[in-house]
Amino acid sequence: MELNINGERHEVEAPADMPLLWVLRDMLGIKGPKFGCGVGACGACTVLIDGIPTRSCVTAAADVEGEVITIEGLPEGERLHKVQEAWIRHAVPQCGYCQSGQILAAVALLAETPHPTDADIDAAMTNLCRCGTYPRLRAAIHDAAGMEG
Repeated sequence: MELNINGERHEVEAPADMPLLWVLRDMLGIKGPKFGCGVGACGACTVLIDGIPTRSCVTAAADVEGEVITIEGLPEGERLHKVQEAWIRHAVPQCGYCQSGQILAAVALLAETPHPTDADIDAAMTNLCRCGTYPRLRAAIHDAAGMEG
């Protein structure tokens, strides 16, 4: 199968039902998406497929059409994405395990809702964080929404 990941085409030979997460991590060495629950509940494996947050642990690689963006493909040239910059300013991560999925979900939210309310953020950010940094996460999203670019 052919996959477009972070702007590059990849030919992979994998079983049709292999989860995209394992293709990314084990076959292509893209380690940003993490294995958490394996049932699509926690969001540690979140990637963007054509801009839509998608749980890669429950998405068969063969079913993927469109461009896949992982945290590795998010930076804008030499600088970080505005959401990544806001994450740093607000010291959002503690352990950091869920952060790649959280950041990608926030990027998708801001693309759809450039100036989200707290309710918008709560509804869109379905990724789980064991550290409970939700207040800082919300503040970082509001911060990124106010940034230029």
